[in-house]
Amino acid sequence: MSSPRWALPDHIEDALPLEAARLEAMRRRLLDEFRLHGYQLVMPPLIEYVESLLSGTGKEMGEHTFRMADPFTGRVLGLRADITPQVTRIDAHLLNRQGVTRLCYAASVVRTTPRSLLASRQPMQLGVEIYGHAGIDADIEVIRMLARTLDVAGVKASRIDVGHIGLFRAFAELAGLSAEQERELFAVLQAKDVPTLEAMTASMPAEAAAALRQLPVLYGDVSVLARAAAVLPAIPAVQAALADLRAIAEALPDLPLSFDLADLRGYDYHSGLVFAAFCGTSPAAVAFGGRYDEVGRAFGRARPATGFSVNDLRDLIDADLDAVLPGAVLAPAGDDPLLAQAVASLRAAGEIVTRALPGHEGTWREAGCDRELVLQGDRWVVVPLQGD
Repeated sequence: MSSPRWALPDHIEDALPLEAARLEAMRRRLLDEFRLHGYQLVMPPLIEYVESLLSGTGKEMGEHTFRMADPFTGRVLGLRADITPQVTRIDAHLLNRQGVTRLCYAASVVRTTPRSLLASRQPMQLGVEIYGHAGIDADIEVIRMLARTLDVAGVKASRIDVGHIGLFRAFAELAGLSAEQERELFAVLQAKDVPTLEAMTASMPAEAAAALRQLPVLYGDVSVLARAAAVLPAIPAVQAALADLRAIAEALPDLPLSFDLADLRGYDYHSGLVFAAFCGTSPAAVAFGGRYDEVGRAFGRARPATGFSVNDLRDLIDADLDAVLPGAVLAPAGDDPLLAQAVASLRAAGEIVTRALPGHEGTWREAGCDRELVLQGDRWVVVPLQGD
């Protein structure tokens, strides 16, 4: 049986008035906050050549990207499944600035598959990126900015997990792994599959094998970093990674940080710190981020880069359902100059005013009206909406 014409594909949905109002209010609130911190808004296109979308940060999004032929050129186009590669292209190729650049964005992406059973295939992604600064200060700023984003949204982070890709890369190099072996080991560590990890490392050099076996148990509060320094090889790459993690802990003592040294999310493109934010009791992260210094190379100019993105703005409004949206004022129809002046004054003050149309008495609450303009003597005044 065919679906009705009004049906949408699985994991694709409309935003009806209440949800759309919440999404737009949240988007504006957060973009205004980013602007106050010096982040400049960019609006990349929804569609571009697929090789650009899948460069650098976009490689892991290959299987999630819709593709089609461009009727003008015959080249393959893609619908963006992630905005970060586009922002990196803008920084590297279009802005071409020499100093620090702070950029932000908020727009929909489209994915062939959802992140989870309940997720949308057209999430609204929002985030910030800093280009041009390789120091830990930029990483501290974006983690602080992530926490601030959640605060402004009304949903404090319950936990921010922090890891460092450099540890795994150092041990994989120490073990002399091939690219295929490294990929297999990555999957095992992500699953924290200790028996398989022990089997895979059995034939590796002893120092590398011992270090890799330690990673799955090195998680928890800041004390993990001292334990890591005691049990991991004191090679330069490890010391540098642990120094970065300690700097984060020292700079952000007020945030709910936890450390997971086997967390390799974004392994394909991240080059240093990685982090993920969780809210409430949900097992799914609402935002991810980290450092990705080499991604711009695909666009002709590698620049130090770090940032984060909220997976879907819906996650934030779902957690903030108690937020009260402003109601509208119902104004009667008519051409009374005093009425028109009252309506204009209310709108200038930021009030929503809906003009009534004849024949719809008793239905205006559906349109969000909770007050009305009534004539009292020779003045139009706002009172609670009467009736249904």
